[in-house]
Amino acid sequence: MSGSKWTAGDVPAQDGRVAVITGANSGIGYEAAAVLAARGASVVMAVRNLEKGGAARDKILAASPGSDVSVKQLDLTSLDSVRAAADSLRALHPRIDLLINNAGVMWTPKETTKDGFELQFGTNHLGHFAFTGLLLDSLLPVPNSRVVTISSLGHRLLADIHFDDLQWERRYSRIAAYGQSKLANLLFTYELQRRLEQANSDTIAVAAHPGGSYTELARNIPTILHPAYRIVGPMLFQSAAMGALPTLRAATDPDVRGGQYYGPDGFGEQRGNPKLVGSSSQSHDPDLQRRLWTVSEELTGVSYGI
Repeated sequence: MSGSKWTAGDVPAQDGRVAVITGANSGIGYEAAAVLAARGASVVMAVRNLEKGGAARDKILAASPGSDVSVKQLDLTSLDSVRAAADSLRALHPRIDLLINNAGVMWTPKETTKDGFELQFGTNHLGHFAFTGLLLDSLLPVPNSRVVTISSLGHRLLADIHFDDLQWERRYSRIAAYGQSKLANLLFTYELQRRLEQANSDTIAVAAHPGGSYTELARNIPTILHPAYRIVGPMLFQSAAMGALPTLRAATDPDVRGGQYYGPDGFGEQRGNPKLVGSSSQSHDPDLQRRLWTVSEELTGVSYGI
């Protein structure tokens, strides 16, 4: 480890490992993909926009000639697309070492996915819940395989799981809906880890968050704030490369254990190098974890074999 601070230089060699990363065409997903490819992993960039994904792949290949990077279409707002992508990946990669559930949307206006789910909950949680479940058989036989799901400091902000109105049909708060989706990411991670342990599996489930990072994720902030964000954002927030470090540590550090959560080590976990951090007491509620899991299976039609 580089001194007392974990950096991208601490990512061990990834030769022979297959890493699938959702939303890898920009932001922290792209930065994680670039580092993993440079360290020898076969990286699959699972993205909604193939043109942007291809441009991101070409950029990685230019920086790391000879690396193995491919692009797979995945639209997390469509369960049909999730199933098609998972079917294709299982055929191409019967063994997957690493699944990073990174893609996400934040603070969107009230919209629904193609299946009628509230956009943030449907994309950030339900799409990844289904995608993970459909790929799990490719992960379970692989020693030391991992599912890393990206949450946010927002899991504490106005966050609750509104079982009485999961899709925000009666009311809508873009901030609270984002908080619900990011809390769901953690509840999913902890319940998945519990089930993996019960199955005596080598696969582990881990979570991470990027702190305050300057990425495209903030594109849905109120329009009036866009000019100010472009000016002060780079000064207030850390780079996407720094924001990707908790993801990379959760994905590759051999000392990581299932059910852990990684974020920046600076004030308020906004900036800095990755360390083990805590999450809200609500995220550790086993009844809430199990209830959300059951509802997620019902909504997506995806059941896990563990």
